[in-house]
Amino acid sequence: MPQVVIVGAGPTGTSLALLLAKRGITVSLVEATTDFHRVFRGEGLMPSGLDALKQMGLSEILQQIPHREFSAWEVILGKKTLFRVAEPMEPNFPPCTLVSQPPLLTALIEQAQAYPEFEFIQGVPVKDLLRVDDRVAGVKLADGREIFASITIGADGRNSVIRQRAGLHLEKQPKDIDILWFKLADSPKFISENIFYAVSNGDRSFGLFHGAEEGKLHLSWILFPQDEIDQKPAQWAPLIASVAPAWMAGHIINHAETIERPIKLSVVVGRCPSWYAPGVILLGDAAHPMSPIRAQGINVALRDVIVTANYLVPLLQAKATGAELDIALAKIQAEREPEIIRAQQLQSEEAEQAEILRRYNLFRPIMFFGARLLRQRIRHKWVKRQHEMRVGVTQVSLMV
Repeated sequence: MPQVVIVGAGPTGTSLALLLAKRGITVSLVEATTDFHRVFRGEGLMPSGLDALKQMGLSEILQQIPHREFSAWEVILGKKTLFRVAEPMEPNFPPCTLVSQPPLLTALIEQAQAYPEFEFIQGVPVKDLLRVDDRVAGVKLADGREIFASITIGADGRNSVIRQRAGLHLEKQPKDIDILWFKLADSPKFISENIFYAVSNGDRSFGLFHGAEEGKLHLSWILFPQDEIDQKPAQWAPLIASVAPAWMAGHIINHAETIERPIKLSVVVGRCPSWYAPGVILLGDAAHPMSPIRAQGINVALRDVIVTANYLVPLLQAKATGAELDIALAKIQAEREPEIIRAQQLQSEEAEQAEILRRYNLFRPIMFFGARLLRQRIRHKWVKRQHEMRVGVTQVSLMV
């Protein structure tokens, strides 16, 4: 019987499984899908996420898989640059780096499979939780198999089956975010440097950058309830171009035929009041789905992994009782929750800036003019607001 069963082989589940197996903890990792390719996977590793991988001894993996550092962040308002901030933003911290998740997850699984304590079950969904004396004691798979374990960990994302089966409640933030995610042909502009462009014009906003995947630009278009989204890909080109500065608009129009049909992302943001019940705990998006703003999801989840290992590894190595393990689950949430609350607050503040431009459309020309007069002050405040989202709010150190 494994000591731990982890459901969900995203960055949270795979990195935790590897961490536990390296320390002699028997672990079964269960993944419902047959491969790691998704219509959308977050790619942004902030300094906090890069530090978490370094602490777990996984930095070398990034050098072996597709990745790409950001060179700068540029805010474009009314088709003119408001300000640019170079990467790395702060001394002693690495630049934000984009990483292709499928190769990352494959590499983590391959490392974990070198340890006899690790078992990977792929292509089989979890049907339900197993319980013994009102305590979660493992999972029942869709093929009828039952996996008993001392601790069950739900790392199965924002639509977590484990959360539902454990009866844990997700409190959603009042405003969910809808985004259309496009890919289109690369531009020579991104060959020597990769800049994240945040573009706002009128009440329209989007982000543009070169992803970790070679030859593809990523474009995230913010949706409002009244927007039509059933246009053909080529029909999006004139609309997107109308918001963009001249050089960007020209590239979008000239490569309209390369725009892939967009993916609609209905991004639920929220937090579980309780991440745990006897015998089970949620981590990452299962416990606290994050907004896509400033790529917090993968980064805070990797920090969840470190804190979870700190509490559980000594207890599991000592064959602790279920009651002792359950006390540790509460401590994991207590240590991680302040950072999650603050990160979501910062994301909300960032989103509010774009909402102000949309809401007060009559005053938009005055706001644009004022922003240009105060651009240095706005840049300073923007950089200051990024610090906690980039490096984390609390100190997270791997102790086991």
